[in-house]
Amino acid sequence: MRIFLSLDEIKAAAGTELGVSDWLEIDQQRVDRFAEATGDHQWIHVDPQRAASGPFGTTIAHGYLTLSLIPYFAVRNYRIEGGRMSVNYGLNKVRFITPVPVGSRLRGRTELVTVDELESGAQLSFRTTIEIEGVERPACVAETLSRQYF
Repeated sequence: MRIFLSLDEIKAAAGTELGVSDWLEIDQQRVDRFAEATGDHQWIHVDPQRAASGPFGTTIAHGYLTLSLIPYFAVRNYRIEGGRMSVNYGLNKVRFITPVPVGSRLRGRTELVTVDELESGAQLSFRTTIEIEGVERPACVAETLSRQYF
């Protein structure tokens, strides 16, 4: 867990890995709750019987569920103290590389890519690689933007 106490510390960390989270199991209940929240009930996600004969042999997590776990992983990898507020600003690039079978375990690897100063803070670009335990290729690689105000 990296802890930053100032903008200068954050700027000095640009281009470095901030941390790797512990593993998180993706169970069917989490996938079903995500389907309820988003209205995305595609059978490949929510129908284990039908998915058993589908292309992956089981249900898989929604790509957007995988993406939505970035904040979960981030708070386990770094923390910024002393700031007034942090807000999501957007995404530059997202790729869903490998499907996530239900029952898999994921972890997030966070890198601080760039820090651009703003009038009252900074815009931070992070690259999060979401890895699947035992699988060479990641589930997702995303570059996210946040604004940190001091």
